[in-house]
Amino acid sequence: MNPGTLKLMIAGVAVALILAMSATWKIQDWRYGMKLAEQAGLHQSDLDKISSAAADHARAEQDKRLALEQQLSASEQTHHKELSDAQTNQARLRDRLATSDLRLSVLIEDSASCNGVPATAGTVGVVHGARRAQLDPAHAQRIVSITDAGDRGLIALQACQAYVRGVNQR
Repeated sequence: MNPGTLKLMIAGVAVALILAMSATWKIQDWRYGMKLAEQAGLHQSDLDKISSAAADHARAEQDKRLALEQQLSASEQTHHKELSDAQTNQARLRDRLATSDLRLSVLIEDSASCNGVPATAGTVGVVHGARRAQLDPAHAQRIVSITDAGDRGLIALQACQAYVRGVNQR
């Protein structure tokens, strides 16, 4: 073999080797690109699932908040109605006391008239002929205002208890 052919052969082998290496790199680049695309797709799928779960959670929390707001609104309306009714009843009672349409009285304990329970059963009132004394209208008004404050306190307490029961049910 002459040196020119040998050089040509070496050059051909070198070119073939360079072409083979280039083709190998292209194939590796293509495979790596496919793996990256696959990982990007999986990553996007995971992000979509996380986003969907977060949206579902936010929707559930919003539904809970809306239900709680509706429950609190109903409770507030009930509390307001009870309070309004109690105030109306107290106002009527004060008006009746002021116009002398109604008088408050108390039992007077008289040790001489304590006979105990009657021997025969019958339609007898709770008070067995006991004496009563009427209260001064000013004292009656003070008693009514005290009971009014007590009624409002009891209504507020019932509203608080209903709220706590509602919170504990969750």
